Amino acid sequence: MPAKIKVTIVDDHEIFRNGLKNILSRMDNIELVGNYANGAAFIDSIPKNKADIVLMDIKMPGMDGIETTRKALEIKPDIYVIALSMFGDEEYLQDMIKAGVKGFLLKNITGKDLEHAIQVIFSGGNYYSEELLKFFTNKYLQDKHPEIDDIKITKRELEVLQLVAEGLSNQEIADRLFISKRTVDGHKNNLIAKTGSKNIVNLLMYSIKKGFVKISY
Repeated sequence: MPAKIKVTIVDDHEIFRNGLKNILSRMDNIELVGNYANGAAFIDSIPKNKADIVLMDIKMPGMDGIETTRKALEIKPDIYVIALSMFGDEEYLQDMIKAGVKGFLLKNITGKDLEHAIQVIFSGGNYYSEELLKFFTNKYLQDKHPEIDDIKITKRELEVLQLVAEGLSNQEIADRLFISKRTVDGHKNNLIAKTGSKNIVNLLMYSIKKGFVKISY
């Protein structure tokens, strides 16, 4: 039987934490190993916390989610952090990405989508709520970005890009395209380098702007 994915919650709203705990408890492949009301308490727990995935609130009193994420990854670089966002928090998401999160989810996410997001990120991918991806797309179109018109994107790279935009994990992409997970990683790294992108989100925004991928809202 495969090992369960160990998850920790960091959020200052007790009712939301309890609701999230209840949802996670019904997932057979998830084990809740931590539940913290603030960033400082979570940081103190890291030496003994065995979490694979951390569900991180953005706006918390004291140490916010941005600082907590940054410090946590300095101490334990192999954990995956997922930002938990509400509508109105969008201005903080870019800083969360810079801090090192692997995905961002709206707090109204369904249990099914939450489980899928955890699986995707645990498998080495990235996951973003479509509503928030739309926000980044609009913001990207307004921001200045170097125009690169002579980029040569291969058919296989376009296939990988589209599946990344659809929220598939690296392993799911590999299985879909009958290639190795390492090859998927290579294509993603090549695309980031070709487009001068800083990260996967930046790459997706560029690809949407150029019409390389299609997403539905």
